[in-house]
Amino acid sequence: MSSLLSKAAKELPSIIFKNTTQRTRQSSSFQSVGIAGLGLMGHGICQVAASSNLHSSVIAFEAEQQFLDKGKERIESSVSKLVGRGKLEQDDADKILSSITYSTNPDDLADTDFIVEAVIENMDLKKDLYSTLGSVCKPETIFASNTSSLSISAMAELSGRQDRFVGVHFFNPVQIMKLVEVIRTEHTDPAVFDKVFQWAEDVGKVAVTCGDTPGFIVNRLLVPSLMQAMLMVDRGDASVKDIDLSLQLGAGHPMGPLHLADYIGLDTCYFIVKGWTDTYPNEPAFVLPECLEKMVEKGNLGRKSGKGFYHWEGDKRGDPVA
Repeated sequence: MSSLLSKAAKELPSIIFKNTTQRTRQSSSFQSVGIAGLGLMGHGICQVAASSNLHSSVIAFEAEQQFLDKGKERIESSVSKLVGRGKLEQDDADKILSSITYSTNPDDLADTDFIVEAVIENMDLKKDLYSTLGSVCKPETIFASNTSSLSISAMAELSGRQDRFVGVHFFNPVQIMKLVEVIRTEHTDPAVFDKVFQWAEDVGKVAVTCGDTPGFIVNRLLVPSLMQAMLMVDRGDASVKDIDLSLQLGAGHPMGPLHLADYIGLDTCYFIVKGWTDTYPNEPAFVLPECLEKMVEKGNLGRKSGKGFYHWEGDKRGDPVA
């Protein structure tokens, strides 16, 4: 769940992309990089890769033209905002945008050294994509998934190249959030892992290592804590307002857990935890609160639907729902 800390990210310095294209660096990892999927996460990863000035080519792939166009518009809008805020010179912005090749043809990924997959969290869709990529890409190409909740090992098996498969979990917004979780499986070649880890740092991120555990580091710790807050609501232990206020003022969190769950999307929280409870039924940390199930069933999904634990008007949070 890559949007978990996006609200808090607004408090981070907005200078990450300043003068990025003024650097002249040789990539210690990959010359040609492909991004498969240009949605919320994929367009950000593509922009970060292009802005690093490390690669001879950055290829953005979407199977459908409408999604490719939307991703391109997102990248252009993001780069334009940096120029408007004085964080990026127009010449450098033009270099970033011109360095990206957009395509709906998977054959254009054939000669890439490294591909980051960032399509929606649907294993059947990913299975089809990896089948295609495995047939068109050169044997040396390394695959990485940006999944936040699915098994890296399972996708590695689907890819047909388990030794050349890792996870690279970015956080939203990718352009600002510094952390990347780099995930290895028991089959990952150590040299491959090291190469991808170095790439994550080369593009300006702080990389951490994790095994293929559900949720990796951040979500494995964070999501169960959100569920515990919801269980308190189920039991009537405390009000929504007081639970959130307590974590803000008592633990220094930028927002409370129920506010955060609303911001993420209650359906997103539900599907992540439902997947965990189905796959790991004996894990006591994975539990679905009754209030979450009922709200998702009613279509009250938080910020995106205008109502969850709180009332919402766009991105503006209102009072708790009575």
